[in-house]
Formats: sequence, C-alpha cells, structure tokens
Amino acid sequence: MNEEAAEKPRSWLERLSQALLREPQDREQLVTLLRDAEQRDLLDAQALAMIEGVLQISEMQVRDIMVPRAQMIIVEKDMPLAEFLPKVIESGHSRFPVIGEDKDEVVGILLAKDLLRYNQQAPFDIREIVRPAVFVPESKRLDILLQEFRHTHNHMAIVVDEYGGVAGLVTIEDVLEQIVGEIEDEYDIGEETFIKKRSETQYIIKALTPVEEFNRYFGVKFADSEFDTIGGVVTHAFGHLPKRGEVVMIDRFRFKILHADNRRIRLLRVTLRKRPEI
Repeated sequence: MNEEAAEKPRSWLERLSQALLREPQDREQLVTLLRDAEQRDLLDAQALAMIEGVLQISEMQVRDIMVPRAQMIIVEKDMPLAEFLPKVIESGHSRFPVIGEDKDEVVGILLAKDLLRYNQQAPFDIREIVRPAVFVPESKRLDILLQEFRHTHNHMAIVVDEYGGVAGLVTIEDVLEQIVGEIEDEYDIGEETFIKKRSETQYIIKALTPVEEFNRYFGVKFADSEFDTIGGVVTHAFGHLPKRGEVVMIDRFRFKILHADNRRIRLLRVTLRKRPEI
C-alpha cells in the first residue's frame, strides 16, 4: 500500500469503530464511549445526539410524549364544515381526530388536505372523507411505534388507556423529534428573527424573545426587571411549565404554546385582542 493510500483520512464511522474496540458491557458504557469519541472529535456532535435519541426511544413509551386528551384538537362527526373549518385553519395541524356522539369514541382521522375540494356552501358529509384511526396503548414502546408508522404509512395514532378510553394522540413527528430534535414546520422563524407576523392580529414568537424587544414591537410595557424573555413572562403567568396547546391571557395578548419540551417553552402563537372602544 502506497503512502498516499495510507494517509487517506478515515470516515467518522471508521474512527468511531476504532474508538469502540473496547466492547461495552451495557448501554451506559456504550453511551460513555460515544461521548468520549465525540470529545476527541471522532464523532460529530449532531450524530452523537441522534444516536443517543435512537437509544432513548427504545426505553420510552407512548405516554411519555403523547398529546393529552385535554389538549387534542378534535372535530365532531356531525359538526358543519363552516363551524369547524376556522379551527382547522387556526390550529395549523394537518390531521384531526373525529369523534362521534360518544365523546370517548374516535371514529376516524380527518386530513386537512381532504377539505380543499369543498366550500362552505356545498353539501358536506365528513363520513365521505374520514380515514380509519389507528389505536395504540399508552405502554407501547416508541421504537416499536416508529416501525409500525413506517410500515403502515400512518402519521397519527390515537392513544388509549388500560380501560380502552382515549388518553391522547401521538404522531410520527413526535417520535422523530426524540431522535433528531425539533422538526421545523410552517411556524418556524429564521435564526435572526424573534417575531413573525402572520396577520394583523396574529404572530408567531420565539419564547426567547427579549421582553424589551416584545415591548418595542407591540408598544407595551411588560416589566423586564424579573424576566429577561417573553417565555419567562408567559411561564410565570401559567404558574407551571406549560405544554403544547395550553393558552393564557396576559393583558390584551392571548398566548398559545406551539412548541415546548420538559424544560422550557420554545414557540408561541400570540393573538391580539382588540382594545375596547371608549
């Protein structure tokens, strides 16, 4: 073998293999070796995070990441299109559980794209377009659920408790975010921007927006002596660390949590309430 071939840089996978010559005895040792490899620049930090995410989902259950029933945005089977369409548009979601007369009965899943061919005046029967719902127990492991999502091409499942009642819902995006981190969507804002205007009364705002920046943009005077960011102000107003879908009113602002994890709020939808006429 010539010197040029001998000096050819090895891929990160080859370098990782070399680092793992000491066979780990358990998962904890494996993670320690992986982190050591990342510290020695044998493994990219992003790749390490994804590997740890893959290992983590095999230990997590659906109940750990599901959207609770109280926070589900649902459509009633007999609700007129004109009545629930604003909810579909305002939520920004692509799939909605459809419930029957029994509020604990999910009869199917509505895809927002299936509504495109209808107008609010035309005859509409949701039963013509509703898709079958998939049901999974709260205890199902996330790695198994991800495999099922891939094989069946489903993107949402209804979570049921041990008595068969609806406990919440889970999506393939919820599972993938445990591996790759938060997935960007239509709400995401550029790195250099804190506030994104969507209409005259609605805005998407990063929770890390400085209170001073928020005050300047909206012409208000939220106190910035106790909290540096608008996320801190909102969390204080809730009195607890809020989850996705929770809503709180502060002054004339309606804050809805779009993205949050178990440590902090990340993204908010802010709706302005009109000032009362004098």
